[in-house]
Amino acid sequence: MEITSKRQTFPNMRTFSMELAGRTLTVETGKMSGLSNGSCFVRYGDTAILCNVTMAEKPREGIDFFPLSVDFEEKIYAVGRIPGSFMRREGRPGEKAVLTSRVIDRQIRPLFPKDMRNDVAVVMTVMSVDQDCSPEVVGMIGTSLALSISDIPWNGPTAGVMAGLVDGEIVINPTLPQREASDLALTLAASAEKVVMIEAGANEVDEATMLEAIKKCHAADKEVIAFINSIVAEIGKKKVEFPSMELDHDLFEHVRAEYLEKFRAAMDTDDKNVRDARLLPIEQELTAQYGEQHGGVVIGELMYKMQKTVVRRWLLDDGKRVDGRGIDEIRPLAAEVGLLGRVHGSGMFTRGQTQCLTAATLSTMRDAQIIDDISPETNKRYMHHYNFPPYSTGETGRMGAPKRREIGHGFLAERALYPVLPSEVDFPYSVRIVSEVTESNGSSSMASACGSTLSLMDAGVPITRPVSGIAMGLIKEDDRVAVLTDIQGIEDFLGDMDFKVCGTEKGITALQMDNKAKGLTVEILAQALSQAKEGRAFILGKMLEAIDQPRGELSEFAPRIISIQIPVDKIRDVIGSGGKVIRALQEETGATIEISEDGTVYIASKDTGGEEAKRRIEQIIKVPEIGEEYLGQVVSIQSFGAFVELLPGKDGLLHISRVAEGRVGKVEDVLSVGDEVRVKIIDIDDKDKISLDRLDKPVVENSGSGAEGRYNRDDRGGRGDRSNRGDGDRKPRKRR
Repeated sequence: MEITSKRQTFPNMRTFSMELAGRTLTVETGKMSGLSNGSCFVRYGDTAILCNVTMAEKPREGIDFFPLSVDFEEKIYAVGRIPGSFMRREGRPGEKAVLTSRVIDRQIRPLFPKDMRNDVAVVMTVMSVDQDCSPEVVGMIGTSLALSISDIPWNGPTAGVMAGLVDGEIVINPTLPQREASDLALTLAASAEKVVMIEAGANEVDEATMLEAIKKCHAADKEVIAFINSIVAEIGKKKVEFPSMELDHDLFEHVRAEYLEKFRAAMDTDDKNVRDARLLPIEQELTAQYGEQHGGVVIGELMYKMQKTVVRRWLLDDGKRVDGRGIDEIRPLAAEVGLLGRVHGSGMFTRGQTQCLTAATLSTMRDAQIIDDISPETNKRYMHHYNFPPYSTGETGRMGAPKRREIGHGFLAERALYPVLPSEVDFPYSVRIVSEVTESNGSSSMASACGSTLSLMDAGVPITRPVSGIAMGLIKEDDRVAVLTDIQGIEDFLGDMDFKVCGTEKGITALQMDNKAKGLTVEILAQALSQAKEGRAFILGKMLEAIDQPRGELSEFAPRIISIQIPVDKIRDVIGSGGKVIRALQEETGATIEISEDGTVYIASKDTGGEEAKRRIEQIIKVPEIGEEYLGQVVSIQSFGAFVELLPGKDGLLHISRVAEGRVGKVEDVLSVGDEVRVKIIDIDDKDKISLDRLDKPVVENSGSGAEGRYNRDDRGGRGDRSNRGDGDRKPRKRR
């Protein structure tokens, strides 16, 4: 029976292309993942990502938030490698994948309907990576496109691009070599009108340059958005209806009229615990009055909207903040160092009811983090880990592995400090910073950055300049705007923006912006950057009262690490056969020795053993030269002379005629194995054989053996590298 197929395999397949930063961006739809609400296969150069978005048909029972999940799935085959794990397959997402997922979550979340409760899942599968074409950018564009052409309610599109600063010029979507040379790594997502999300690291870039980069990114985003809109016009689906979870307007107005003054009185305090205690009986009253009829979800929404109303009215109508501060006023500050006696460095930073204790640990490059993901990096020597236990907010909860938020906050602080760290050459240490948030009422990530600066200086790490950080907030209604300096938790929770800025007195080192509105104008961002600069400077002044520069010496408990560079062809001499030489060096000096492939040697110790190990390694790699003098040791005696060890593994021949003044019948009459003699190199032949003359010759009476006349000086056998030589006398080589 003949089998035939009459239908076209992919009847709905469409391909679209545009030029973006000098490279072709291609989108395929209708070919893969036909059962998703929206799907596209996006190529940028040789980077390829399959983007899928799906939505549940109805909300989960009793849910009181919008359940959005965003997953950036890195496949190691995308970079032509097999995973390095024991199972040899991808496991839990790596740090880079988590950070990219967070970036894209922050890009799309503000544009979903506020009253939607259906689960939405975004999955980006990275299938091929061209390091010149960032997968992060492709994921941002692909996710926006998949949502835009789907039937999922979403107020997009948005687009995302990156910017670098190479030789003073702003470059959109820089290539890998450009990124490596860049002073800026800016990722920005925007709608056609406003900026939605910003993530940046920088080498002390000034505010004006940062704003210019933001503007250029937004201009590039607009081109991509026009491209997405043209695709939506051709193949976009009609958006589906969803069950709205919007709070009943009449109910809210009734509660507002009855309870507004109670909420005002309860919230008028700078103490979070007092505020929570005052709000609790109000919640109980609302539950008793409306809970049976409307349920707990509605009570929670009423509490949220009433607090939001009070905070926004105070700020926009009265110019008043919840804790009584002015718009640009910073909470009380405190900074301390040296709290933990045995750690290598420690610092604690307190701002109002937010407090972070940070510890610094120094180690050898062996402890640098190994990276096994799709990025070009293979390891990193500076790690920042941020811990946010439930007790920091006065709550109970499970302790365990860090969540995405903790990974993101740790990376922000890591990015803020990285530009001021000394180079590996100047400071050959791996550095781990751990920030323990002990109390949190807003801006704990910025407290982490400040505490990290304190701990690094306390540890004696020679950073170029100290870094401080501050979080800015925003309340916006129509044309009325209030930009808040140093937001606390309730202002973050109820406000429209969380804009974190870190930097030195010279410029910005890290920046992160999230917003709950549908985007912000460049003018608002400029105002926020200006206020943040003033706030950072004030905070930095308080930090420097605790410690004004890095300590001159490392902690007594930190290892002392020396780095030297040796020729690559000498590595095997230092290691020795089967590692015999390097093991002996470590056992005899007490130092830890690590050798990298480029010939960099790291020597770690807590005493003088490191200097001794360095001296001995330098002896091993040293190339003797004619005219040099040594105090050598006799290691072998032959009938024609003695072999003298000048350096580890390097011998020279002291001919019998140069052993003493006068005629010597037998070398053993003058020298024994183990004797120390002062010698000088008088010749090195084309085979690197060394001839010596003794400087401290003794005078001997002539013996009648005539030995001097029987031996030619060239009959001296082989010498040179003796790394494999056993004990005992050396036998002369046969004549050729």
